[in-house]
Amino acid sequence: MALSILMLNWRDMAHPEAGGAEKYLVTVAEGLAAKGHDVIFRTAGYPGGIPDEVVGGVHYIRRGGRFDIYARSVLAHLVKRYAVDVVVDVQNGVPYLSPLTHRGPVVNLVHHVHKEQWPVLFGPRLSHAGWWLESRLAPLVYRRTPYVAVSDSTRRELVGLGIDAERIEVIHNGTDAVPLDDTPRSLHPSVIVLGRLVPQKRVEIAMRAVAELAHQHPDITLDVVGSGWSLPHLEQEARDLGIEKHVTFHGHVSEAEKHELLARAWVHVMPSLKEGWGLVVVEAGVHGTPTVAFTEAGGPTDSIVHDSTGLLVDGGQEEFTAAMRSLLEDDELRARMSAEVSTWVRRFHWDETVDRWERLLERTVAEADGRS
Repeated sequence: MALSILMLNWRDMAHPEAGGAEKYLVTVAEGLAAKGHDVIFRTAGYPGGIPDEVVGGVHYIRRGGRFDIYARSVLAHLVKRYAVDVVVDVQNGVPYLSPLTHRGPVVNLVHHVHKEQWPVLFGPRLSHAGWWLESRLAPLVYRRTPYVAVSDSTRRELVGLGIDAERIEVIHNGTDAVPLDDTPRSLHPSVIVLGRLVPQKRVEIAMRAVAELAHQHPDITLDVVGSGWSLPHLEQEARDLGIEKHVTFHGHVSEAEKHELLARAWVHVMPSLKEGWGLVVVEAGVHGTPTVAFTEAGGPTDSIVHDSTGLLVDGGQEEFTAAMRSLLEDDELRARMSAEVSTWVRRFHWDETVDRWERLLERTVAEADGRS
């Protein structure tokens, strides 16, 4: 049956600060639209963004900004009473509280729990309020709502907040990337970090590691791919560390450029404080590029098989640097992981992700109709 679906997310892929979470939802939205479903994607506006637009069969409504998008979405829902079969409410820390405004079924999508991130981004009062919204209010409002988590680690975190385990379905990220067989590896040690340039991504850890490794590897390079408001700070950090000649800030790049950089790199690093899954881990793996990430980040424990497709680090800066060093200096280890990660990532497909979302939404609507 064809469904009418409203998706609520703070950004879409055209937003200057879009990342893996947006890639996930936009891919699902376009996949559902291609299957004949009517998809409305309500999100924030941005400079140059078109307020109302249809892209890939999805109707985008862009209103509000970083802080007022939630209030505006709630108000719009109350006024317009969207005639949709189901709402997909993406909880990026702050919930939309859709069960309070939509009488039909709601599915809550959570990439990861933000407990560790609130203090990094806000002062004590705001971080306390944000964590209360996420950990206390949201579980109460969504107490009868099915959840989707993108990894088993996120599912465990949600269970820890009191969400019933049987209400949480894990639907992984996929990939549609293909190996670039004609793109050679860099001739010198090459590291890449890719994502939004914001404090919780902790790009400084990769930069400090490169500063340390440059003593033994004067030709080492670090490609920083992505944009965000931390860029000036990171550029200053490069100057302070004396590694300006080793670091290239690429900014936002095209999909083709991104995959070429991932294919050329020896190692992909993800020093993030928290990740729901880590889409770029799989994207790098398509090209045989293993990843180094922190165990405490959560999601990478699902997207990385330790000592097989990459390295998971317990500890801090010293341990992260040591893991990078081992992959860059041990050609045999790197070659083994390159082969294993290339095989591992073949199991993740966007088509399967979209199919599972379609089955979940159809089941959710059918169950709601049965109760009414």
